Amino acid sequence: MPRKYFRCEITHLYTPTRGNRSSSTNLDTGSQVLFCQPVPTLLELSLLDLTSLWLDIKGGQPMTQEPIFTRKEKTARRAARSAVPLPRVPNPATTRQDESGLPMISRRKFGRISATALLANLATGCNHDPVNAGKLEKVWGRCGIVDGRFQKPRAMAIDREDRLYIVDMLARIQVFDRDGNFLRGWRTPAHQAGRPTGLTISPNGIVLVADTHYFRILSYTPLGELLEKETIGGTYGPQAGQFGLVTDAVRDAEGNWYIAEYGEFDRIHKLSPDGDFLLQWGGHGSAPGQFLRPQNIVLDKTGQLWVADACNHRIQVFDDQGQLLQMWGQAGSDPGQLYYPYDLAFDQQGHIYICEYGNHRVQKFTQQGESLGCWGTGGRQPGMLHNPWALAVDSRRRVHVLDSNNHRVQRVMM
Repeated sequence: MPRKYFRCEITHLYTPTRGNRSSSTNLDTGSQVLFCQPVPTLLELSLLDLTSLWLDIKGGQPMTQEPIFTRKEKTARRAARSAVPLPRVPNPATTRQDESGLPMISRRKFGRISATALLANLATGCNHDPVNAGKLEKVWGRCGIVDGRFQKPRAMAIDREDRLYIVDMLARIQVFDRDGNFLRGWRTPAHQAGRPTGLTISPNGIVLVADTHYFRILSYTPLGELLEKETIGGTYGPQAGQFGLVTDAVRDAEGNWYIAEYGEFDRIHKLSPDGDFLLQWGGHGSAPGQFLRPQNIVLDKTGQLWVADACNHRIQVFDDQGQLLQMWGQAGSDPGQLYYPYDLAFDQQGHIYICEYGNHRVQKFTQQGESLGCWGTGGRQPGMLHNPWALAVDSRRRVHVLDSNNHRVQRVMM
């Protein structure tokens, strides 16, 4: 089958600085890059399995036909099979190019670019401040299917005894103590259509599972017994009592339900303790009060509902009638900015910890949205994160971070 080539344009690039001099990878905004496979809206280039260089790109349109190579060009390409395309060089007239005019570079030079990319990736975190940086205490977990291991875990909750409940892509809910020792586990009744993406412990200790692709909330005892009579939803639709792709659920002190969903509807439901519809608010969009994937919801001590509005890169706060009280956050990687906030949690002093899927970090805030520091950066080593989905704060104010694509949990004090 003929190979297709895809051309993309770089629209943003993180460039590290050293002192008063900036280092460069020869990548620049507006540069043209040629790829041999389709690319998503957000492209991840894995470099030497040490880090990831994230480029916001536009394009990805296939060329009208496969480039035609001469015999000499084919021979040169076979000889330089390990080379990678570089989108911009100072003197293209003296540099061997491919058929599209993009120069080629050697594996050795690619290694130097990779090291520079590592610095660029580190620059996206903000744990360089020793006053605000977190202190890593423990790393545990690994990829696997046996008890105590994970397959891309993506939701976590913690109970009053600091037991951690974690669900992964095998639809397993596993329970661990605060140090990562496996206690027990169970599986949701159906998972062929998709796996859960949300977990919460209700005030009475019941484990609430957002069974996302079955449009329902499941309730379990801490020992894993399914309480079928307390299941909420199960029917897809826009009407009262119907749901889209549910992401999370919480219950207030009176037993009322708040359920978030994304997809076609992007809204919040409020139900009575018996599951009767009371009201809903939101809608798909970016205006105040609207949502683009409300991935996580949390009730504070005053009964206000905090929403991690993930794809709007912001936090919204509502009263119990759905009235917007405050909103803060904007897309970016600087301290105080957010990039796909997927989860949030409070500590005993009222500080907010936000897990950023896109920035590979955890950020600590005041309730007014002032950043108090960050921890984490993209990578595979201890202290690095790869698309974290969730976090939880224990009774000792330690933050447990669900390092999803590294299939593990990291515990940090911030």
